[in-house]
Amino acid sequence: MSELWRRSLGETIRLDTVLADGVWKTHADRNQLENALLNLAVNARDAMLEGGRLTVETANVVLDEPQANRAGLKPGDYVVIAIRDTGSGMLPEVIEKAFDPFFTTKQSGAGTGLGLSQVYGFVRQSGGHVAIESEVGKGTTVRIYLPRYVGDAAPKIAEDASSPMPTGDGSVTVLVVEDEEAVRAHAVAALRELGYKVFDAACAADALKAVDAHPEIGLLFTDVVMPEMNGRRLSDEVRQRRPEVKVLFTTGYTRDAIVHNGTIEAGVSLITKPFTLDQLARKVAEVLHA
Repeated sequence: MSELWRRSLGETIRLDTVLADGVWKTHADRNQLENALLNLAVNARDAMLEGGRLTVETANVVLDEPQANRAGLKPGDYVVIAIRDTGSGMLPEVIEKAFDPFFTTKQSGAGTGLGLSQVYGFVRQSGGHVAIESEVGKGTTVRIYLPRYVGDAAPKIAEDASSPMPTGDGSVTVLVVEDEEAVRAHAVAALRELGYKVFDAACAADALKAVDAHPEIGLLFTDVVMPEMNGRRLSDEVRQRRPEVKVLFTTGYTRDAIVHNGTIEAGVSLITKPFTLDQLARKVAEVLHA
């Protein structure tokens, strides 16, 4: 992921990797892990506005019973991925709330407060733990602990031969609208891998320009929560111009939370982040053929 990180971090931030030899295997969803690491890299970038250094480290650790109990884990072997920045750091009271959904220290419109809560949810579902160490003015380190996989190879998910992953044939063009650059790049790469032509935009205004300039766009794939104009308003504007365009929303919020606060309606097509390639493939196909 180093090249993707470098593009996302910009020229003022140096990326270093310190990868231990003989790191144990772990079993986790690859796409969700990549999304988690991208979230952490983007947070680190935003904490280093004047530049700095992002260091990604991997290591093996053995947690004894007291250490494991403090983290809510079982004692044993774990793989650690650490994301260390030289940014502004966090106060203790901020660290305590960092994993809470919708909590953010960013200015209005600059973030949803969902990045760390998504990371936390994915890691806990994978049997692991996330820990934050931070000091104001000196930076932050986020460590992901994932349990060691002790088999010969990661178990393969059984494939349903009657239901292969649907792909595009190059005839459908998708417009991806996402204000987080790293997340947008990830979605664009996934859709192209699935066989779709893709345009992308960082905001609603650019998205509307793209829709006007490219009549071949057949699917709008947009984040729900964005600054200036949210995904629901964007979809309304697009459908006024092009009623035939299909719409698929994506968000880190739960569907209930989004519907409850009126951001979108109950019956819309929605895929929650982080999503796997297979989940994206099936949801896009479902929307296109609805």
